[in-house]
Amino acid sequence: MRVTTKNSISDYTEKEFLTLIENIYFVNTESEEEHRKWVNHFSEIIEHPRGNGLIYYPNKNRPDTPEGVVQEVKEWRAQQGKPGFKVG
Repeated sequence: MRVTTKNSISDYTEKEFLTLIENIYFVNTESEEEHRKWVNHFSEIIEHPRGNGLIYYPNKNRPDTPEGVVQEVKEWRAQQGKPGFKVG
């Protein structure tokens, strides 16, 4: 599925964000440059101190899957009082 990047994490539904993560995780891109762009975008919008390390170096206490990444991002953002995903 084609990914359209958005300005902030709250512009994504959870499903759209999962699609972005899946495309990064499984390198479903047309070029290395596009993949790098998506990884950088991910790191910027999540605002998590570990950035793309959430994908490449997952915590041992969560599944090493795109769904695990989404769950960790959701939990961390909620703990920090940051906005979550768009409802829809």
